Amino acid sequence: MGKRISVWLLMAWLLTACASSSKEQNETLGLTLFKAWHDDHQVSYITTDVSDADMAKAMGANYAPRLRDAIPRYPKPPQVKTVLERVYGFPNKEQQNVFASAPSPLGYQSTDRHYSPLWLMYWVVWQDPAQAYELTSEEAVLAAEEAGLLTIQRSNIVVNCPVLPFEPSH
Repeated sequence: MGKRISVWLLMAWLLTACASSSKEQNETLGLTLFKAWHDDHQVSYITTDVSDADMAKAMGANYAPRLRDAIPRYPKPPQVKTVLERVYGFPNKEQQNVFASAPSPLGYQSTDRHYSPLWLMYWVVWQDPAQAYELTSEEAVLAAEEAGLLTIQRSNIVVNCPVLPFEPSH
């Protein structure tokens, strides 16, 4: 009986080891806050890790080449699920990225089973930049591709960009 209580006490202590005590001073750190589109709504996110050194440097993130290990072999059958989601990036900077998923609702009560903070970068390039317009959902990106207005190219860049579980105040 005493051993069982000791194990429970040890587990309780381990579970609270990362929690902040009210006597401690929490630190605020500066991270760049980015905006992206998902289903016609903007979401806020941060970038912490990137599998490409140049992109990591440009985004002020950690270079994490092992993130590439998450990329499945292609062609990937549709029924094969991975931890990666698609993010549509615009290398010519016409607009903000478009995420294929996001927590819904934001935070711990999300019911979106597709969301993952690990993204495989897909580059979107307009055929005629003069015809570019803002795309605010994955469906809009795919429709523009189907209409021949743009091309989408899968990269081998994986980024860790968690969507914030709240809308930041301005």
